[in-house]
Amino acid sequence: MEKIKIHVLRTGEVRVSPYLPFGGDNCSIIKASGVTTPKSKWIWLPVYSFLIEHPKGLILFDTGWHREISPEGVYDKRAQVKSLGSWFLYQINQGRIAKGEAIDEQLAMLGYKPSDLDYVLLSHLDCDHANGLRLVADAKHILVSKAEMEGTKRMSPQIRIRFQKRWWQGVDLRTFDWNGTEGPVGKSYDVLGDGSLVMVNIPGHSEGLCALKVKNTIMDKSHLGKLGEGRIVTKDRRDKFVLLFADGGYATKSWRDMITSGISLDKNLQRQSLQWIREQSMSPDCLESLATHDTDVIPHVIEL
Repeated sequence: MEKIKIHVLRTGEVRVSPYLPFGGDNCSIIKASGVTTPKSKWIWLPVYSFLIEHPKGLILFDTGWHREISPEGVYDKRAQVKSLGSWFLYQINQGRIAKGEAIDEQLAMLGYKPSDLDYVLLSHLDCDHANGLRLVADAKHILVSKAEMEGTKRMSPQIRIRFQKRWWQGVDLRTFDWNGTEGPVGKSYDVLGDGSLVMVNIPGHSEGLCALKVKNTIMDKSHLGKLGEGRIVTKDRRDKFVLLFADGGYATKSWRDMITSGISLDKNLQRQSLQWIREQSMSPDCLESLATHDTDVIPHVIEL
């Protein structure tokens, strides 16, 4: 297989209570929301999206913020409340996106248009992952898990605040169902049918949350052998991969120290998913393991 290139793109920042990303198992939803924490103690975290140049197409994983939350490239309360469509959600997280960081702007700098995207894959439908959807509405396929979409329709206070369908209104957002058994709960989706891009269900933070496992197969040609009619098989193959685990954890320290986030729908599932992320991240075949909001991550390019 030809090389796969992953562009790690900073698509804004989000300001939250420190208990939201690193609240741990006993953190209440009230504490995670920041209601009891002075704004002076809130933290800014990066928001990353990932553009994958693959031999079979151009793929975007998550969209980051829409330009409309920061029309002038700076924090803008009124613009963000309008974009989110929810004053309550604004109270939980604030965002900003500098000039040149919106996903369509980043694509242009790399020589691409939204219509060049073969797939936009959404890890889940929280605002800092899906708010920018309309910027890439011309992509050929825009997908989110069926479990995630159905989960946004459940009648609970947390769900009704977190997810606003206005972010994907007018976008041809389609759902996929599981076609594989990889991951902590045995649910995955092989996007291209060759195992190179697998959306793995890591529930807990949200119902249909997915990590994206990007894998390339490296064959050691010194161990090739023939098997009938000239077909070639490898006796020694190593599958190297990159794990993009979205909000399954908020940083490397999340899986290293097993720190669950404060916002979750199911703490037991969240911890189970985090354990899987830890095992994958510690594998000798894992080249990089990246969260969406890790302050230690900088924009860079990964080749595998």
